[in-house]
Amino acid sequence: MSMENKQVAEVTTPLPAREAPGKGQFEMIAKTFQGLENVLAEELTQLGANNIQVGRRMVSFTGDQEMLYRSNFCLRTAIRVLKPIKHFRATSADEVYEAVKSIDWSQYLTNETTFAVDSVVYSTEFRHSKFVAYKVKDAIVDQFRERTGNRPNIRVSNPDIQLNMHIAEFDCTLSLDSSGESLHRRGYRQEAVEAPLNEVLAAGIILMTGWRGETDFIDPMCGSGTLPIEAALIARNMAPGLFRQGYAFEKWPDFDRELFEQIYNDDSQEREFGHKIYGYDNNRNAVAIAERNVKAAGLTGDITIQFQDFADFTQPQEKSILVTNPPYGERLKPEDLLGLYKMIGTQFKKQFVDNEAWVLSYREECFDAIGLKASLKVPLYNGSLECELRKYQMFSGRYNELRSEGREIKTDEERRQMAEKHRFKERRAVKQGLDETDEEFEERMSLRRREDRVAGDWRRREGFDERPRRLGWGGSERPRRRFDNDDDEQKPRRFNRDGGDDRKPRRFDRDDRRDGGFRKGGRDFQRGTRDFNKGKGRRYED
Repeated sequence: MSMENKQVAEVTTPLPAREAPGKGQFEMIAKTFQGLENVLAEELTQLGANNIQVGRRMVSFTGDQEMLYRSNFCLRTAIRVLKPIKHFRATSADEVYEAVKSIDWSQYLTNETTFAVDSVVYSTEFRHSKFVAYKVKDAIVDQFRERTGNRPNIRVSNPDIQLNMHIAEFDCTLSLDSSGESLHRRGYRQEAVEAPLNEVLAAGIILMTGWRGETDFIDPMCGSGTLPIEAALIARNMAPGLFRQGYAFEKWPDFDRELFEQIYNDDSQEREFGHKIYGYDNNRNAVAIAERNVKAAGLTGDITIQFQDFADFTQPQEKSILVTNPPYGERLKPEDLLGLYKMIGTQFKKQFVDNEAWVLSYREECFDAIGLKASLKVPLYNGSLECELRKYQMFSGRYNELRSEGREIKTDEERRQMAEKHRFKERRAVKQGLDETDEEFEERMSLRRREDRVAGDWRRREGFDERPRRLGWGGSERPRRRFDNDDDEQKPRRFNRDGGDDRKPRRFDRDDRRDGGFRKGGRDFQRGTRDFNKGKGRRYED
């Protein structure tokens, strides 16, 4: 072996092996959005995957060929499912080329097979993903040309085999892409409004709420209907892959059509849904698009789409959960963005009592405009935007008292008793001449208590006995500090401008002025002051 080949063999040594899969099992990687990794891991656990390990924007696991098919067909929060071919380390493009060329590609490709290479790079050495993809393509093509004198062709759209190269610094993973087109493309979306919500993100948000169809579901700003449709699929436990045209693994040489058809036609896990899902929007075009998408998904019996502004929303008759994705002001720009979020908070307080609401948004000032304290905050990425999903729990009584009692009020009688118990606050507000509700009074009192608490923390930290008073140069003193003993030398003194003794602040005399300035700290600061002594109104000159 030449020195050059020996060096390549050293750098292409596989990474430390994960737990070895069982007979007929192999490693797989499911990719997702940042923030949905744990939700995806839970889905894989329910599917029966083994050796589940959560990473950044991905979850690795092991399974057999059936698990590969099921993960593509059933996972709601996966973007694509990869089957790794080789793990290796490389510090240069040439090392990537040699490592890829060392793989026997005849077991995956033929001269008549078309393929494409996608690459994802997080490295200081490899800075261009397209360059890495070209190196992988060159290695495969050169191997076939040297062995057969011919080469397979590249096809960007709908290739027979799709490869994925992932590089994190010097750790490289080359995989077969079993999904092909991204799994977020369910197949039911006929049209989309501007700035539609990704289906994978929508499903992940609903799964995060814990809702599985136990109550009604409401999206007051549904757009093209993504959240309502994903909610209906979850409520009925229908696989999101029912509407897709195909997967990349169907073109693999070892594709088992009979096994996949068995998985596709298995509806034993589906369930009945006895509640309703409502989608509203104040854009008639969006309502029409949402209705067509719902019809394409075959879910018109579960989902009702209506034209309605959220400002006209009224208290639902049944127990409900509200999940919505309002405009952020990025692509969709309402005339009054903060006014929109303020209206959302008002409607939550007045028309969604004893229910919970979840809001996905981007700007902190938008959340502030809602004016409610979120009980849960979950960071999520919507594309490149670092968003947050916040939960708002609406109570008819005081939330803190309900928490202290360790339970939630469930019956109408309990709600009435709790409301009567706290009605005196509203009467007190009326006596004070304030036109505010009980919730607004509580919010104002909570703000006042929070301000007092912050001021108290400052006083304790600074060692003051009382709140600071306004300081003047007429002899008013600062607050006295605490001391451990009462010795005369330790008695508190008045603080003043010159260093803290009991004398009044020192004033500058006329003699201190010199040539348009005054002496301070051993330095002369030039001032263009007027000649006040002579009253001539002219400036001193050097």
